[in-house]
Amino acid sequence: MPLTFLAADPDSAGSRQDEALPHATQDQWRRPYRPGPWRVATAAIALLIAAYMLICAMIIVMAGSPTGAGVTLVAAALGIAFALRLLRVGIWVSPRGLRRVGLLRTQSLRWSEVARVSTMQQPVKWLGMPRSVQGQAVHVERRGGEALPPLLTDHNADFLSRPEAFERAADVLEAWAAEHR
Repeated sequence: MPLTFLAADPDSAGSRQDEALPHATQDQWRRPYRPGPWRVATAAIALLIAAYMLICAMIIVMAGSPTGAGVTLVAAALGIAFALRLLRVGIWVSPRGLRRVGLLRTQSLRWSEVARVSTMQQPVKWLGMPRSVQGQAVHVERRGGEALPPLLTDHNADFLSRPEAFERAADVLEAWAAEHR
C-alpha cells in the first residue's frame, strides 16, 4: 500500500488521493469519490471521544459502579456507530442503480427510474448548516418528475475546498447515469 503522504510528490507514489476508490468487482455498490477531510476529521474526533469513554468505563468498573460503566459503555458504542456511519454517508453507484446513504436512512433508485443527472449553479448549504452560499449541486430528475434534493454539493463535507474532486465526482455520476439508463 503506497503511503502517499510520505512522498515528496504525491502523484509519483501511486494513485492520486482524490481518485475514486478502485474495486475488483463491478457489481458491488461503490462510492465514485473519496470521503472528504471534514467528514474524516469529524469521524476521527468521534472515535477519539469514544476511546476516552471506553477508558472511563473501565475506570468506573474498577471503582465498583457497574451501572455507570454500562451507561458509559453504551455511549461509547453509540459514538463508534456514529463515526462508522458518518464515513459511509454519501452517494454510491452500481450497475443496479444509485444509492444515497444518509446518517439515519438510505434511499436507492434504479437506473430505470432516473431521467437525468445534471450539475447546476444554485445556492447550497455550507457543510449542511443553515447558511447558504453560491455553489454547484448535482441533481437527479426521476422519470415521474418528482423533485429530489441535491445529491452532492461543492460545499458539503466531502468537497469543501476540493473543487476538482467535485467536478470529477459529478462527471462520474453523469457518466454512470448515461451508461446505465
